[in-house]
Amino acid sequence: MTSSEQTGRIFVGRQREMGELRTALDSSMAGRGRLVLLAGEPGIGKTRTAQELALEAEARGAQVIWGRCYEEEGTPPFWPWVQIIRAYVEHCELDQLQAAMGAGAADIGELVPEIVQKLPGLEPAPALAPEAARFRLFDSITRFLKAAGRSQPLVLVLDDIHWADEPSLQLLQFVARELEDSCVMVVGCYRDVELSRQHPLSETLAQLSREAVYQRHLLRGLDRDDTAHFIEAAAGINVSRNVVEAVYAHTEGNPFFTTEVIQLLSDRGELAGEAVGGREGIRIPEGVREVIGQRLNRLSGDCNRVLSTAAVIGREFTVNLLDRLIEDLAEERLLEVLEEALAARLIEELPPNVGRYQFTHNLIQETLTAELSLTRRVRLHARIAETLETLYGSEVEAHAAELAHHFAQAEAVTGVEKLVQYSLTAGEQALAAYAYEEASSHFQRGLTAKGVPLSAPEPARDEEAAALLVGFGNAQIGTHERGHVAEVMITLRRSFDFYAGSGDVARAVKIGMYTQFPPNAGGEIIAKALELVSSDSHEAGVLLSRNIMLLRGDYERASDAFHRAMAIAERYNNVEAQLDSLSAMACVDYSHMRFDDSLERNRRAISLAGSVDQPAPESHSRYDLKNVLYGVGDLEGAAANATAMLETAERSGIRRWKAGAMECNESVCCAKGDWQAARSFSERGLVISPRDTVLLGDRAILEYQVGDFGAGEAYLQRFLEAVTPGRSGIPDASTIAGASYTYPIVVIPLVARITGVVAWFDVAEGFAENLLAWPNASPMSLRTAREGLALMSIERGDSIAAGDLYAVLGDIGGGMSPQTPNGPGMSGDRVLGLLAHTKGDLDQAVAHFEEALAFCRNAGFRPELAWTYHDYADALCQRDGPVDREKAIALLDESLAIATELEMRPLMERTTARRENLGSQPEAIPAYPDGLTQREVEVLRLLAQGRSNSQISQELVVAEGTTRRHVANIYEKIGVANRAEATRYALREGLLSLDESPDETPRSDPGL
Repeated sequence: MTSSEQTGRIFVGRQREMGELRTALDSSMAGRGRLVLLAGEPGIGKTRTAQELALEAEARGAQVIWGRCYEEEGTPPFWPWVQIIRAYVEHCELDQLQAAMGAGAADIGELVPEIVQKLPGLEPAPALAPEAARFRLFDSITRFLKAAGRSQPLVLVLDDIHWADEPSLQLLQFVARELEDSCVMVVGCYRDVELSRQHPLSETLAQLSREAVYQRHLLRGLDRDDTAHFIEAAAGINVSRNVVEAVYAHTEGNPFFTTEVIQLLSDRGELAGEAVGGREGIRIPEGVREVIGQRLNRLSGDCNRVLSTAAVIGREFTVNLLDRLIEDLAEERLLEVLEEALAARLIEELPPNVGRYQFTHNLIQETLTAELSLTRRVRLHARIAETLETLYGSEVEAHAAELAHHFAQAEAVTGVEKLVQYSLTAGEQALAAYAYEEASSHFQRGLTAKGVPLSAPEPARDEEAAALLVGFGNAQIGTHERGHVAEVMITLRRSFDFYAGSGDVARAVKIGMYTQFPPNAGGEIIAKALELVSSDSHEAGVLLSRNIMLLRGDYERASDAFHRAMAIAERYNNVEAQLDSLSAMACVDYSHMRFDDSLERNRRAISLAGSVDQPAPESHSRYDLKNVLYGVGDLEGAAANATAMLETAERSGIRRWKAGAMECNESVCCAKGDWQAARSFSERGLVISPRDTVLLGDRAILEYQVGDFGAGEAYLQRFLEAVTPGRSGIPDASTIAGASYTYPIVVIPLVARITGVVAWFDVAEGFAENLLAWPNASPMSLRTAREGLALMSIERGDSIAAGDLYAVLGDIGGGMSPQTPNGPGMSGDRVLGLLAHTKGDLDQAVAHFEEALAFCRNAGFRPELAWTYHDYADALCQRDGPVDREKAIALLDESLAIATELEMRPLMERTTARRENLGSQPEAIPAYPDGLTQREVEVLRLLAQGRSNSQISQELVVAEGTTRRHVANIYEKIGVANRAEATRYALREGLLSLDESPDETPRSDPGL
């Protein structure tokens, strides 16, 4: 047995992961199916961990079936699932197969022909529309798997799902939703380093994370002790700590890299020594490259030469291309040296494509290319590029990105003409696929090659430069962060000015028509383009639809542009222009606080979006509709649109909408007090857009709400750094309408309301004053400025300012306020109540707080409800009427109960202090066993009484997802796996009386 084979059988470490995997296996075999994903970098041990679990599952009587995904094109759809079903069919008795397949056999048989061969005479399934047919297929497969699991528990392992096709991932999502009441465990392995934001698996993971059956384990490198065990098990000898440290320094515990180092050191006889000779301080990847290089030295000269050429081609390569590049090797000899590399496990074949290979690790490819001189690399890239052109023939444009890469590397030899040509084509292809980051890279490369500066203001000098600038500007729109649009417009104006100046009206107008300008940008281009077309032409209609947002400060002009654009779009049956116009005008309606009009137009836009592929305006409508619904108190409607926006924003590829989708979902979660989910959306959003002011401001407030003042301060500082540069003086139109300008007016005083610290008020006031001085500010922006000033007057106790602002803001009741995009605002009635309290009108304050309580209870704004109870109690304490003290105590108790449940520590401390000031301690919160909270005990009691998740949610007035999380937390804290065990625990601990317990415990456990 070779060293590699030996180490491939070793399994050390992973105690925590295996413990959790065994628990999931226990649950699945008991009828509560689970989906477990193992993630990590290449070689980290994902498949090996799955193999270890599979061995345990088989030993306990489960049937384990593997399905593997492959990277190469041409793999049939549903391939990993086909392998699983085929393996089951091959080893299944006829009667058992018929019972498991049931009525779905004919559907599944279309995917796996072996079923038809084993079950002849199946009637073909009735024809359905494609969507319905796919649903029927998914349902048939899921029913089959669940039925098969009833006769013998199933463990299905899907390996390398980062290479899975989208249909396979969609089927995985479908199966996951049905696993809970099954004896099926699905284990998936994937490389997390392979995933970009555009990768199909990324969205699948986001969807799967919502399922109660889902758990994910990120595998890291082994620690030093486990690395030592690994080395000793592989080498069969005890090794010194110095050797372990040296190996660990090379590999950081990656089992694949460790295997490579062990093999080298064993060959050199160094494993038994005290040291490995001067390798201290060498880290991955440098150390691993050295190891790989020394392994390469043991290969023949021909093999190294072939592999060096292959490395310049890329991670993957074909024997056909190598044969053309290495002319002095006969085909038979070429195949021999590839066999030599295969035996050394430096490359691997990629079946079923004959003659296609890849390096087993990208570090092997990098090592080979690094050893080549610059001159040789450049000349090889030139030969590769020219050879590929010949090979691809008439399909050469489909491979533009690959050719652009090689021509870029060979620029010193081949010049820039083809580099620019293929960069332009590749960029346009990436734009069409909404791959904006990739497109930006291609266009920048083309512009640089032509010597065109990326940021200079002068127009393009020729048509090719103009085309590259158009593409680059559109790519920038997809990648820019909110509030940073100036550079985008400079880029686009350079190409527009060239086309307009050279008399190419069609292309100039096309820039205005087909560019998805950021909100409040593109005005100069659109205005000039409108001058170039007939006023009632199709082109004018599209341009007018793009002009609506630019007129948002003047409602009448914006409305006129909207009606003209809609009339032209309807005349030409242009659904895309109708969608653009509706989403734009709905946003204008929102900014002018015409909420009913905004609701109606956003809903019309979303209904139209189903018939066209225009994810950007649909995302805009989802975004605004969520904000309107949130503001008027329809939190569930807001949540539904926030969820729907995740898909449309991802499909758009545009950074600001993808970040906006995360903002929407974060704000809904914060409104419900689901801080964990809110943090998750916040973190995902900040990965997309690290300087996004709304995300940073919301996150600061979230951390302050739960009492993590250190984290709150850190996010507030990041927020202030993002909004303060270049914000002096009265802003222009593109700045004033953005959240980067309005948000400081809101965030800073809201932080002060929680912390009592009024620092940075001068910053907020500066923003508010500039906004109020701007003649074109929208009514919403003006009200936001006044509300921010109102909150600051409250914190300062400024009764005169509070009175003035109360008179101005008297109409903000009945909703959330300020209604800035995704704002973490307050009930408008609470703001009015606090203003009335500050100006000394306590009866008015009490009336407003009563309205605020009703609104928050009805809408489900639980953190806001807790603060309203507290502020209401303050007003009653100051009024000190005959029953005010007693009612204040009751309100503080309500506030403390919610704040305790939601772990809002600042409010808990403030409420407790108020109770002490009233001369009465709050009712003691009982100390429950195992760290259970009062709300968790309430859930446990209802759970043990046989209530479903839905019934518990209705009784406690919380979302069903919140109930599921409570149940999961309860099970973890008390160490149980199902409802029956939880019931016994509740009885044993005195949390439930015998009279309250159900007569029978259910066989399945819907608690999760």
